[in-house]
Amino acid sequence: MSTKPRENMIGSSSLSDANPVQVVRTGYSTNNQNDIRNTEEGIGACGWILVILSYILVILTFPFSLCVTIKVIQEYERAVIMRLGRIGSDGAKGPGLFFILPCVDSIVKIDLRTVTFDVPPQEILTRDSVTVSVDAVVYFRIYNPTISVINVENSPIATQLLAATTLRNILGTKTLQEILSDRENISHTMQAHLDEGTEPWGVKVERVEIKDVRLPVSMQRSMAAEAEATREARANVIAAEGEQKASRSLKEAADIISQSPIALQLRYLQTLTTISAEKNSTIVFPIPIELLSLVKK
Repeated sequence: MSTKPRENMIGSSSLSDANPVQVVRTGYSTNNQNDIRNTEEGIGACGWILVILSYILVILTFPFSLCVTIKVIQEYERAVIMRLGRIGSDGAKGPGLFFILPCVDSIVKIDLRTVTFDVPPQEILTRDSVTVSVDAVVYFRIYNPTISVINVENSPIATQLLAATTLRNILGTKTLQEILSDRENISHTMQAHLDEGTEPWGVKVERVEIKDVRLPVSMQRSMAAEAEATREARANVIAAEGEQKASRSLKEAADIISQSPIALQLRYLQTLTTISAEKNSTIVFPIPIELLSLVKK
């Protein structure tokens, strides 16, 4: 029993075949469609002979064969079963209990839980020619176990390498000021690029966060000196504004005192009171205000 080979394209379009392996994801581009062959294409006469022999082996070794043929998949896992190298018609199986044939079926378990990894620190030359070291953390999960097994050898390792390359490419187009002040937008941009690149692998990048931006020691000193100079300049401006306001207040006070000589005498006595209130060795020789008026004349 054999049939003509045919190819089932993975995509969002509907297929009229009986039991196709169909993987649907919103926004999946037709250019990235993948070919998955159905076991109904036929495994050939030799294949059917091997399947029959496998069934006979299971029957002859019953119940010891149950240790090999019965598999349990956890709630967070899926099993991709290949019979004689071909994907089964129902794609990934699980969770629960299912049956496989020894020597004919091979099984690959895929974990669907969210996985995190650290992107190693990358030495990046920014657009304004500053060398910085940036590291990040990426959260991803496998949303399609079938194409994750077929299209890429090791999807977690491939995602890690792609994340490191994407981090270098994106930050290389940013200035140092943009990297330090606009981390959130950079993280969203990096997530979009990673999600687009890992989509044919059955991987969904959920979140990307930039952890740390390390500057060279010389750059840190330069930025600290710049910030200190800025603060000193601001302090000088504030002090100058205070002196200006104080001089205006003193001028107004001098104008008021000049209009009333008694006010100057009262101010003189208040100053003596302030000096005498402190415990110090200051000796004060009071001079009558009238002598000052004589000196002026």
